Amino acid sequence: MEIQRSAPEGGGKTGRANQHDTIERSRQILAILSALYPDPRPHLNFSSPWELLVATVLSAQCTDARVNQITPALFRHLPSVRDFARAGQEEVEGLIRSTGFYRNKARHLISAARRIVDAYQGEVPRSMRELVTLAGVARKSANVVLCGAFGLDEGMAVDTHVARISARLGLVAFGLSAQRIEQELCVLFPRAEWGRLNHRLVSFGREVCSARKPRCPDCPLLGCCPRIGVARPGL
Repeated sequence: MEIQRSAPEGGGKTGRANQHDTIERSRQILAILSALYPDPRPHLNFSSPWELLVATVLSAQCTDARVNQITPALFRHLPSVRDFARAGQEEVEGLIRSTGFYRNKARHLISAARRIVDAYQGEVPRSMRELVTLAGVARKSANVVLCGAFGLDEGMAVDTHVARISARLGLVAFGLSAQRIEQELCVLFPRAEWGRLNHRLVSFGREVCSARKPRCPDCPLLGCCPRIGVARPGL
């Protein structure tokens, strides 16, 4: 499903002025982040679309660093999607236990693998519509796979870093759902930048604009930040 670009609600003079300010701020932010991270890459290690899908499912409620620690052994033991489809629940659980919620994740991975084998001839599908039919794959995960594995920008993956930073920078309102944040960011930024912007915001969130202690005095985006993060440090 393609995000539709639409005019902002409202339309009064103040609304148009605020939207214009937000658009100008988004351009500045993109330029600065592009200079800081000129070659953004996925933070999960993978060598195939299936491996990226697995890593993305495992990253739920788990750090990318932890996922990257366990996936080498996981993929040595189960090298292909067909190996996952034939694997037993307890077998997969034992390999992914340290990622948390391992029972559900194992169930999802086995189910997704079987569907890919049965419905897609063992190839990870290349559309949002098909990906979200796989167990454990919601829109955010599908965006990660589409961009990282296939270079396709159907939308923008909104994780905790993207949600926090986009609100702190005044690009979106606080408290919006991930889907609404995605819609608003996709209006503000060019489609060709959607996937790379996610990687840049994740890196920026880890290095500068962290959840608990944002480094505001040293922030390269300070000149285009309304300092919302200082008022709402929990986000």
